[in-house]
Amino acid sequence: MSIYSYKLETIKGERVSMEPYKGKVLVIVNTASKCGFTPQYSDLQKLYEEYKEHGLEILGFPSNQFGEQEPGANSDVQSFCQINYGVSFPLFAKTDVRDETAHPLFKYLTEAAPFEGFDTSEPSGKMLNAFLEEKLPHYLQGNSIKWNFTKFLIDREGRVVNRYESTAEPLDMRGEIERLL
Repeated sequence: MSIYSYKLETIKGERVSMEPYKGKVLVIVNTASKCGFTPQYSDLQKLYEEYKEHGLEILGFPSNQFGEQEPGANSDVQSFCQINYGVSFPLFAKTDVRDETAHPLFKYLTEAAPFEGFDTSEPSGKMLNAFLEEKLPHYLQGNSIKWNFTKFLIDREGRVVNRYESTAEPLDMRGEIERLL
């Protein structure tokens, strides 16, 4: 199965295929509006504005699976992202991204790019790892999404090139994005 085989629901409720993204470099990210990592929307938007003309697409998937940090309706999510961060990249309907109910796209992504741990030399990586070890140790098992703002970088052929955990800043992907473009 290819990444382009999946069908998704946009934030406006339209059923779409991943097929139109063939030939583009993609960043697929699970998001939330009430998370400590929510300000990453700003840098995701910067990357989108800087590279969209060169073939970059950023696809945001709001999820309420992590501390119920995305409680609103899809319309609330869209308004929040536009008003607070000027988000113009495609957003999709609220989506489960882990456990049995995970959308097949996210099961595919996490199999293609396994969890390799958090960078605990950085304060945010150390804090998130400690939080999960104490409060949700089962989240650290396996390759599933660990928290909001896990980012997957996909090349123009649809191959998963890299996985960036929640604690990685979007601009840290810039060099790799430029190489793929």
